[in-house]
Amino acid sequence: MCRNITTLRGLEPPATAEETEAAARQYVRKVAGIQKPSAATEEAMERAIQAVTTATAQLLRDLPPRRQPPPTLPPLRRIAARSASG
Repeated sequence: MCRNITTLRGLEPPATAEETEAAARQYVRKVAGIQKPSAATEEAMERAIQAVTTATAQLLRDLPPRRQPPPTLPPLRRIAARSASG
């Protein structure tokens, strides 16, 4: 799995739509090998991101609860935690 994609299952509070989309965006970028979409690739990338976001949200809804929280926070929560402590 891509090192930049963190576990979303088991977060408290549950993963937000923004966190789910961020993970989908990282996945699609990695699979496509495209970090910054061009005009020629942007539409296909956005469609793929939407599809992966939808599938990820469905997967998180369908899985049973985790027994323990994930070992790391998603990037968006790390930024918020740094802001709150600083």
